[in-house]
Amino acid sequence: MPANTKAERAAFVDLGRKFAAATPNSVPQLRSEQLELVDPAKNPFFGHARVQLYMAFRGGIAVGRISAHIDELALELPREQGMGPGTGMFGYFDAEDEDVGKALMAQAEQWLRDQGMNRVLGPISMSIWEEPGLLTLGHDHPPMIMMGHHPAHYQAWIEGNEYTVAKRLLTYDLEVSKKFPPIVERVVKATQRNGKIKMRAADKSRFADEVRIILDILNDAWSDNWGFVPFTDREIAYAAKKLKPLVHPELIKIVELEGRPIAFIITLPNVNDVLTEINGKMLPFGWLKLLKWSRKPVNTGMRVPLMGVLKEFHGSRMASQCAFLMIDEIRRNADEVFNSRHGEIGWILDDNQGMVSIADMINSKINREYLIYEKSL
Repeated sequence: MPANTKAERAAFVDLGRKFAAATPNSVPQLRSEQLELVDPAKNPFFGHARVQLYMAFRGGIAVGRISAHIDELALELPREQGMGPGTGMFGYFDAEDEDVGKALMAQAEQWLRDQGMNRVLGPISMSIWEEPGLLTLGHDHPPMIMMGHHPAHYQAWIEGNEYTVAKRLLTYDLEVSKKFPPIVERVVKATQRNGKIKMRAADKSRFADEVRIILDILNDAWSDNWGFVPFTDREIAYAAKKLKPLVHPELIKIVELEGRPIAFIITLPNVNDVLTEINGKMLPFGWLKLLKWSRKPVNTGMRVPLMGVLKEFHGSRMASQCAFLMIDEIRRNADEVFNSRHGEIGWILDDNQGMVSIADMINSKINREYLIYEKSL
């Protein structure tokens, strides 16, 4: 049945939390944040999307959930970039058994057909910038901040319903206490000697301006990537508000060429570490522990969710110089300032040869894989 009212959306979220609690290595998230993501009045994704949430019941008991959604901005993109005209999506997929899962997928597919779609991608919950893909490698360890975590058996259920792989997303684990190979260090030192190139920390006192600079670079740098959907102004403001408590200047860098911003890297401390400690609950004292942690998140993992260099430099030596310069600085700060031991880079498209080569050159290893599936309707 559809989940449209405030109470029904709360039941939708709580059912997902129930499934997550039963999944090994899942991390309990803040319920308030999860409610916001499915609230049309709060999540700016709804400003350019059509969304329908569904729950499945058996004998009056909730046994599964799914979202069907259409991103209007994605419809405007070229089909060869992964989305494009006629493409809808499903996400927030949870099911008690395969029969329930099949029925939920059929319901989402029918809604998309009724909306005029002829192809479906999923799972994507719900924006491509939130939690895209189904976890198919890495079930043996908890996810990092803003990464999904799913039971291993979902893969067979989705593939058994005539879905095929559209794209493979990878994350890479890095031991941040280890120096990079000599060849990378030489590139970094040579870049540091270039008087035209300067790297600076993000200025939190003018955070809104810095966010705009970073997202302008991102929207340009990623514009040809598979699945790319540009951020809207509302989404930029929303992201800035959400991420500001996790911003530390040592972990967010902007590279300028003769004073012009051309590259950036964002690194976020892994809030999942503290969410595990407080079991995803703000009360009675979870909020205090979370506040204390956010001020100086030491002994925690680090994730690089976003990095970009202006498209005009793609394929050039400048792009690799910027990437290694930023990653090296983040690695040292994570180690020396925050006493981190492990970082995670990604997700990275498996056919993004430039980023895969960089990940290989710094001796990082694949630790998670997410698959996005497709099906003709």
